Amino acid sequence: MANYYCLVAGLPELALEDAKLSYSVADFKTEIYPELNKKDQKLVDLFYLKFDNRNLLSLLRDKEAETDARGVYSADELVHLIEAIKEDEPYDKKHFPPYFAQFIKDVLAAADKDLIWQENHMSALYYSYASHCKNKFIGSWFDFNLSVNNLLSALTARKYKWEVAPHIVGDSMVCEALRTSSARDFGLSGEFDYLDELIKITETSNLVDKEKKIDQLRWKWMEEATFFNYFSVERLFVFLLQIEMIERWISLDKETGKQMFRSIIDSLKNDVRIPEEFR
Repeated sequence: MANYYCLVAGLPELALEDAKLSYSVADFKTEIYPELNKKDQKLVDLFYLKFDNRNLLSLLRDKEAETDARGVYSADELVHLIEAIKEDEPYDKKHFPPYFAQFIKDVLAAADKDLIWQENHMSALYYSYASHCKNKFIGSWFDFNLSVNNLLSALTARKYKWEVAPHIVGDSMVCEALRTSSARDFGLSGEFDYLDELIKITETSNLVDKEKKIDQLRWKWMEEATFFNYFSVERLFVFLLQIEMIERWISLDKETGKQMFRSIIDSLKNDVRIPEEFR
C-alpha cells in the first residue's frame, strides 16, 4: 500500500462549516491526482465517474450536449462508445468500466423508459460497480452512501404513504429489507449502525438543517472509518469527498437553500416520483 506523506501533510484541515476552500474537486484532479500511483488513481476514478455518469446520460439524449470536464472520460470518448454500441462495432472494453456499456445497451433496449428510470438504473449500476472495488474503505463508502440514500427515500415514501419498493435503488441486503419490510425500522436495527440517528435526522422540520445533518452524518462516518489511515489513498479519498461537500454548501446561501428545498417538497407533493435532488 502506497503512503503519501508529503501530499497528506500538506493538506489543509477541513470542517463542513468552512466558508471558503483552498482546494476544489477540479483542483484535486489537476494537482494531487497526478502524484498518485496508477492503482490509486483507479480508486480515485470511482469518485470522478459520477460526472461521467451524468455526461453519459446527457450524451445519449444529445451528442452535442454540454458535459462536465471533471469526468474521467472526454465527451468524444463517450460519444464514440455510444456510437460503437449502437452500431455493434468493436471498442476498447478495457478502457471503460463495464457498466457503461451495460447501461447504454439497457437504455437503447428500453426506449419507453423515462429519465427517472435511466437515472435510477445508472445509479444502481454505478454503486454496484464501485462498492465491489478491492479497497475495503472505498467499497464500504459507496455501500454506506447507497444505504443512506435509500433509507432517506424509503422514509420519505412512507411519510407520503407511497409504495416504498419503486424508490429503492440497488440490490444490497439493506435494499431488499427496505423493499419488503413493514417494520418501523425496516428490520435493520443491528444491521445498519446509523439507522436510529438517520431516523431522528429525518424528523428535523427545517429542511436545510436536515440536509446539513445528513452531511454531518456522512462526515462522521468517513472520519471514523479512516481513523487509522493517516497517509494512505483512503485519507486522500476522504479529503476529496469532504471538499465536494463543502463546495456544495458554499454554493448555497441560507435563503437559496430554503427556496431549493421548498421547491423539492412542492414537487414531492405533486409527483409520485422522488426527485434526484432529494436523493
